[in-house]
Amino acid sequence: MDAQTKLFTKVLDDSYAKLPKLPKGGTDFLVTVAPWLALIFGVLAILSGLAAFGILSVLSPVAALGGVGQYAIAGLVASVVLLAQGVIDLLAFPSLKARRVRGWNLLFWGLVLSVVSSVISLSVGSVVGAVIGFLIGYYFLYQVKSYYK
Repeated sequence: MDAQTKLFTKVLDDSYAKLPKLPKGGTDFLVTVAPWLALIFGVLAILSGLAAFGILSVLSPVAALGGVGQYAIAGLVASVVLLAQGVIDLLAFPSLKARRVRGWNLLFWGLVLSVVSSVISLSVGSVVGAVIGFLIGYYFLYQVKSYYK
């Protein structure tokens, strides 16, 4: 595991160690499907990010004229973050398939990017949802962490 990921996950790992563990069959299933989910969601994120970026690029001038340009800019930045998430998921696929820790690290950073994307969207509800999603997502990541060497 790289040093940056260890630094960020240390506190989380200490907290999550106290939570109940998933059954072995559940963790085995997660490890088996994780590469394919990363591939599918990576492709979907890239396609969605490109579509959002294209639409927002066209509508940004209109939004600026309407006085809501800051939302268009935030949307453009969020779509770039979504593209980055998709690329990270696609990069994680081969490592997850080979059960290397690099794949796990990439999934972790993709999870972090999802929170960043929500913060950029400037919506309190979306940030709260993203934090809850991160906490649940990290629970599953923590449960399968030992499978990746």
